[in-house]
Amino acid sequence: MDLFTQAREWAAEDPDPETRAELTRLINSAQNDDDGGLAALQQLGDAFSGPLLFGTAGLRAALGPGPNRMNRVVVRRAAAGVAAHALDLASGEYAPRAVVGFDARRNSRIFADESAAIFTAAGLETFLLPTELPTPVLAYAIRALQCEVGVMVTASHNPPQDNGYKVYLGGRAVEPTARGVQIVAPHDTAIAAAIASVKDVELAESGWTVLPNSIEDDYVATVVALADREGYPARDLSIVLTPLHGVGGRTAQAVLAGAGFADVHVVAEQAEPDPAFPTVEFPNPEEPGALDLALAAAGKHDADLVLANDPDADRMAAAAKDPATDQWRMLRGDEAGALLGLHLAHRLSKGEVFANSIVSSRLLGRIANAAGLRHTQTLTGFKWISRVADLGFGYEEALGYCVAPEVVRDKDGLSAALLLAEFAATCRAEGKTLFDVLDELALAHGLHVTDQLSVRVENLDLLGTMMTRLRQVPPSSFAGSAVTVAEDLAEGANLPPTDGLLYVTGDQTRVIIRPSGTEPKLKCYLEVVEPVGSPPELGTAKTTARTRLDAVIRDVKQALGL
Repeated sequence: MDLFTQAREWAAEDPDPETRAELTRLINSAQNDDDGGLAALQQLGDAFSGPLLFGTAGLRAALGPGPNRMNRVVVRRAAAGVAAHALDLASGEYAPRAVVGFDARRNSRIFADESAAIFTAAGLETFLLPTELPTPVLAYAIRALQCEVGVMVTASHNPPQDNGYKVYLGGRAVEPTARGVQIVAPHDTAIAAAIASVKDVELAESGWTVLPNSIEDDYVATVVALADREGYPARDLSIVLTPLHGVGGRTAQAVLAGAGFADVHVVAEQAEPDPAFPTVEFPNPEEPGALDLALAAAGKHDADLVLANDPDADRMAAAAKDPATDQWRMLRGDEAGALLGLHLAHRLSKGEVFANSIVSSRLLGRIANAAGLRHTQTLTGFKWISRVADLGFGYEEALGYCVAPEVVRDKDGLSAALLLAEFAATCRAEGKTLFDVLDELALAHGLHVTDQLSVRVENLDLLGTMMTRLRQVPPSSFAGSAVTVAEDLAEGANLPPTDGLLYVTGDQTRVIIRPSGTEPKLKCYLEVVEPVGSPPELGTAKTTARTRLDAVIRDVKQALGL
């Protein structure tokens, strides 16, 4: 079937007048023999270059017509495939339950509404969140309502032109440690196969339950209860909060207020959900400039802590004023993870486990050991961290934290923000800052400093070329320290196989190199550990660690042939 025939057939099936009109315009323009026609032909070719691949992260792509974009046709087929898989897992033994949530991005509401209609028509007992809400509320609802399926329509911190479809399993469909957790293999391939076999999609006109607003209230009350007002009563803390134009603002304010934090200033320009994200280049708190307005507000209000959530509020970023420089500085994910781990270590039972991804800092393991807790490392991604048995706390360096697996067995930027605020207030009451605590951790366990090197490529084949080069000519040292451990993660290395390489040197420098799972990048995760004997040595240790990291970066670039 030629491209134009495919496009016309798609347009005939498309129920959305906006994408149908856009596709018709592309079809007509692509037949013109000029520059505009060539551009339209290229757009058309890309839109029909193949179906979006359904993976463990579900679907995520730019909005637009065609099978390689996010649109109502693609989402309808995805919902039908998810429903079919849920019924397969049930094997006629029970009627699966599903809950659907959505954020404030373009088309999120219609994608969620139609998913609920399709699930209902397929025979699933279906619940729909009442309004645009954070991903953690959806993840909470899966467990609270004992649902076998959860769907969140969101593209998280992606650019404004994108949307996505995130799938969870729970209830009777999976083992207890996987309830309310994003899917892993073989569920992704089974759903993809079910989507590929979809023919006609039936939508019910009614029959699903729109949940009351109390579902958000229940989540807030449950998260507020995580705060330990008896053990950590201090609440004298001035906070600047930004939801970055996302859906977390109202819920975050309710959580902080419910736990006793009264001095909270929301960044007015970013307070309301806005799918255009007009004040930031990228709605990602990790991106340079994303927190500029929040930091300006912190200066204006003489705040103690800045808390930021990404647009669906499953991640949390924090910043505080570093007393060493008197400048505001964003905490690295590993720093916030260490602080949360230290705060939680005092309240967990000895049978619980700390977990973080293999690319995150080894400091968490040392904090766990000192507290008499077990620690384990997992592959990258919360779909792995959340599956750890007896999990008490888990995090990954990309600003994802799970502080209460019994409530939300996924990353939750709202509960993480609350507990970090509680810890910061406790420190303030003791005359300390979060940076003072990080220094104390360095004295106790060594100064752990992490960094990343990302190599973006235009040609995806280059990722394989660079990985092959490293396997054929492995580096023998980094920053002058000989490699003593070299593991090919594709061969397992006590974890499920994944494409990656791990090196550890004699001075405990660690380098992990892996292709990104979501972007055309090779990602290099670097960590050095510098011993610190006494407080006066901290300044020198920090300088030395930075020098070592810079040398590691140079050696990694050389090993990659850059």
